[in-house]
Amino acid sequence: MNSLAQQLNNPSAAGSYTLACSVDELRNAAREAGFALFDADLKGIKGKQNLLEALARAASFPPEFGVNWDALADALCDLSWHDAPGYILLLRNVSDTFGLSANDREIAQDLLADTVVYWRQRNKPFWIFFS
Repeated sequence: MNSLAQQLNNPSAAGSYTLACSVDELRNAAREAGFALFDADLKGIKGKQNLLEALARAASFPPEFGVNWDALADALCDLSWHDAPGYILLLRNVSDTFGLSANDREIAQDLLADTVVYWRQRNKPFWIFFS
């Protein structure tokens, strides 16, 4: 197993990071580790609804996804439709503001941080990479 794939398997190191390798290297490491990788291209995304829909597409959320913050939290902390030893959320082309108002941006950031902690408590890595 390559060193990146080995690093991905460490739940205590999982968190939010700027991607320090190519997207292809991350994909290969995720595949080698058996992780589910959710690739969300957020270029030009503006507004909560569009962000939530982009994340739902990237992670193939179930059709009943409610397109609100609570539904996003529920979906990211379930992922039963993607049984894997770990998860990677790749947020590509994301702006500093996520295309959101200050209040919604804070909610999104808190929700993502809480998701990492949720999975860490279950000894399963959940990584968020920004590229």
